[in-house]
Amino acid sequence: MNKEIFKPCFAEFVGTFGLVFCGTGAIIINEATQGAITHVGIAITFGFVIMSMIYAFGDVSGGHFNPAVTIAFTVARLSKTSLLLPYILSQVAGGVVASLVLKALFPMNQTLGVTLPAGSDMQSFILEIILTFFLMLVILSVSQGSKEKGLFAGLAIGGTILLDAMFGGPISGASMNPARSLAPALVTMNFQHLWLYLVAPVCGALLALGVWKLTR
Repeated sequence: MNKEIFKPCFAEFVGTFGLVFCGTGAIIINEATQGAITHVGIAITFGFVIMSMIYAFGDVSGGHFNPAVTIAFTVARLSKTSLLLPYILSQVAGGVVASLVLKALFPMNQTLGVTLPAGSDMQSFILEIILTFFLMLVILSVSQGSKEKGLFAGLAIGGTILLDAMFGGPISGASMNPARSLAPALVTMNFQHLWLYLVAPVCGALLALGVWKLTR
């Protein structure tokens, strides 16, 4: 793998590692401490870690850290097709390594932050589509435009994730990211309901792409 591909892929690996380690780690620690972090704290953690990773690696890889985002950017021709598979593999690998580290740190935890719906699959499926739609719309809007917009990309995207997680988390888990849901599922071998967290974010991201093109 040449440097042109290795560097952005490694950035996606580390960024997604950070997302899963801090985000699902907050869920695990909240369970271990009987709610010391709280739902609000978990939502803030997800928002802040994404904001931090975007500012750390956005200029290297574009700061996707999410297969649904990578797929939407590729369809929109805003990202090279040759990077699609390497990016997704890097994102999934980063998430899995993070879940393995968390498993080693908290061996008694059985779920490792696996995303599970509180109600029906269809309820969470629709909610995940809408949440990802809002997220992708913001990503497209701040990543494609003036340089001044780009300076606030991390803040805007992290804030949107925080908002989505704040109200959507108790129902669907507010994953919005196939890699975030796949990683703990693979490590714990808990594939119940996983399909909706793989499909819904991609649907939401592509829907946002269509709306973004119509409004631009």
